[in-house]
Amino acid sequence: MEYVGRPPASPLDRFVDDIYCLTGVPHHTRMNVPPMPSAHLFLNLGDPVHLWDSDSPAQPAVLRDGWFTGVWTRRFVVEYPARVRLVGVHFKPWGLSPFIDVPASELRDRWVPVDDVWRRSLDRIRNRLGTAASATETLRLVEGELRTRLAEAPKRGLDLVRYTGVRLEACHGVVPVGALTDAAGVSTNHLATLFKAHVGVTPKQVARIYRFARLILSVDARGPVDWPELAHAGGYFDQAHLSREFKDFTGHTPTDYLALRRRLPAEQGFPPDRGPMPTE
Repeated sequence: MEYVGRPPASPLDRFVDDIYCLTGVPHHTRMNVPPMPSAHLFLNLGDPVHLWDSDSPAQPAVLRDGWFTGVWTRRFVVEYPARVRLVGVHFKPWGLSPFIDVPASELRDRWVPVDDVWRRSLDRIRNRLGTAASATETLRLVEGELRTRLAEAPKRGLDLVRYTGVRLEACHGVVPVGALTDAAGVSTNHLATLFKAHVGVTPKQVARIYRFARLILSVDARGPVDWPELAHAGGYFDQAHLSREFKDFTGHTPTDYLALRRRLPAEQGFPPDRGPMPTE
């Protein structure tokens, strides 16, 4: 499967990490996706994608056209079709806020049809993307769509959330919440309220997700892994704390995760495969 992506130009780069095209035959059909510090827009130009919430795994959602997902605080499972043709946007945790008219908390741990958020837009967008001659043109069209939807003036509190979020991103979540509120000049409760509105979760939860993202992306399953050292470098209290977080976010112990990755390695050079992992 081929991943072609690029970061957008300013001012979109304040809210979007990258826009990408995902095409071809998947290396692994079903993937276990842990919480990652991002929200998403998916535009599907191929066969349906199935998604399972780890809280209710019996009934998958069948997603055919396009959907948003907010920040996830628990894992979910995605099952790709035999051939994939997806266009996506990786938003920063606060990045959806200036493009939508609903609180980000309404998208937390959920997938929501595009037309529920952007009224009567999906068919027009998919028709334009379907006629694009190349991945480069597709990315340009999506970037143009985002530019037209970027709010001219920031919502109340978004600048403060973005300022705090950038700090969390830079230190990979390893910062006391008290230090964030001191730097922001607001109370803990006020900052948490702003984060729930613009991110969907509290600063503490965002920090936890950034910390775990750094951990899982630093694990090289091809060689020995020094878990105590990773725990220390990642800001965990100890290895037991790291193990609990790992189990909560992936459903695996660190040892089981290593065994899985060694048996079913990530696709080389394929960005979405670095955090998500194949299911059994």
